[in-house]
Amino acid sequence: MSLSIDTACSSSLVTTHLAVESLRRGECNMALSGGVNLMLSPIVMSNLCMMDAVSRDGRCKPFDANGSGYGRGEGCGVLVLKRLSDAEKDGDTIYAVIRGGAVNNDGSSSGLTVPNGKAQKMVIESALDACSLKPEQISYLEAHGTGTPLGDPIEIGAVTEIFGNKMVNKEIIP
Repeated sequence: MSLSIDTACSSSLVTTHLAVESLRRGECNMALSGGVNLMLSPIVMSNLCMMDAVSRDGRCKPFDANGSGYGRGEGCGVLVLKRLSDAEKDGDTIYAVIRGGAVNNDGSSSGLTVPNGKAQKMVIESALDACSLKPEQISYLEAHGTGTPLGDPIEIGAVTEIFGNKMVNKEIIP
């Protein structure tokens, strides 16, 4: 089976989530999850620049006082996913184990670079629940990080509501 998904910023995450769920349900024994981003039209980039969504120097500085937008890039990546027991049985090199995850819709917001804090909090809570983990057990968090003075505080606010000071001396990676 092949499935194309376009969720803007989270397509690779959603394909991975769906592949893991397919493995758990026994629909397949191995899954490929990939993501590609190509800017084929200058119109999209022009519109993003007019919205002040793109950093003027091309560098994203999420959660930084100098953040002025995000940096656009092109690329492709693919993951080969298997159930842990199958990978161990086959002698595969295991780089990571996905215990669970969650996806949702960001709900209503004021724009592309303005996340919905309530929706972000809900998806983090759902992911923790899916993995049977508590916030204090997390040492690494990958964030969306718009790199904007409006979006980043909303996102970090949702993270802080859940993790409070439990993420002290741990990494938040945009």
